[in-house]
Amino acid sequence: MGKHRIKREKQTISAMMAIYCRDHHDTDNALCETCDQLLDYAHRRLDTCPFQEKKPACNYCTVHCYSKDMRLRVQDVMRYAGPRMLFRHPILSLYHMLDKTREVPELSKPGK
Repeated sequence: MGKHRIKREKQTISAMMAIYCRDHHDTDNALCETCDQLLDYAHRRLDTCPFQEKKPACNYCTVHCYSKDMRLRVQDVMRYAGPRMLFRHPILSLYHMLDKTREVPELSKPGK
């Protein structure tokens, strides 16, 4: 099975982080250290997502991969950057909206 879905999720969170960091931390082409660390964390969480290509939108997922603090930080980024994505990254925005309609898979239990 390919990694297309996870790759797109990484592109989406990277675009959102760039918008957020540029507008909140006055950066141009690179993320500040704090945002770079948050993005790295998000990418590592995507790499270990138990659903991979069947992954639902994170806010609808039954598995919480992020620590509480990191989840709040990413939610802040998404709340700010999400509406701005439609104009700056319309294709990624469309896919993200479609992902929200995905069925939320159940995590299979070991031995079943």
